[in-house]
Amino acid sequence: MNFVSVRLIASDVKRLVEFYERATGLSARWATEDFAELVTPAGTLAIASARTVELFGAGAAVPADNHTVIIEFRVDDVDREYERLQGIVSEFVQEPTTMPWGNRSILFRDPDGNLVNLFTPLSAEAIKRFDG
Repeated sequence: MNFVSVRLIASDVKRLVEFYERATGLSARWATEDFAELVTPAGTLAIASARTVELFGAGAAVPADNHTVIIEFRVDDVDREYERLQGIVSEFVQEPTTMPWGNRSILFRDPDGNLVNLFTPLSAEAIKRFDG
């Protein structure tokens, strides 16, 4: 089994895609006006309209209703990213903080309220977890 992607369901796909393009520096690949992907070497963040949920079953997912998932991106310098994101992110949940497990991270919300964590491994153990 190979983990491939996380898909966010949005009522305004264009707005959410534009936010993630600005926040990550990645360009989205659009399949249709209802579906776009931001591809990284480790996995894909897919963003789809609420209309696509009907293909899976009515009510299977609800836009802007996530209360359990944190979308995480590894970055080279979390402090530099925090400064860069000042004009992009409207709600920071946590400023740059070194966590007990050795990552330095920031936590913020995207326009739909989803939590996003950018982190940089700092300790030898944290670096080893990601670089093997």
